[in-house]
Amino acid sequence: MLKYKIDVLAALTEKGYNTNKIRKEKIMGESMLQKIRNGEMVSWSVFEKLCDLLDCQPADLIEYVKE
Repeated sequence: MLKYKIDVLAALTEKGYNTNKIRKEKIMGESMLQKIRNGEMVSWSVFEKLCDLLDCQPADLIEYVKE
């Protein structure tokens, strides 16, 4: 199972991207924000955007955990 290693929304907030700004600037939609809030995986295009905004690699955001 894939899970987030960090609190993605908190990391975005630290970089100056609160949820209102993300929606207003159409960085990603509410459905993707809700998936992140719920710990659900998002599309690769959203991972690319997250990596760009947070200046990181996908492995910095997610990890594989055996069930």
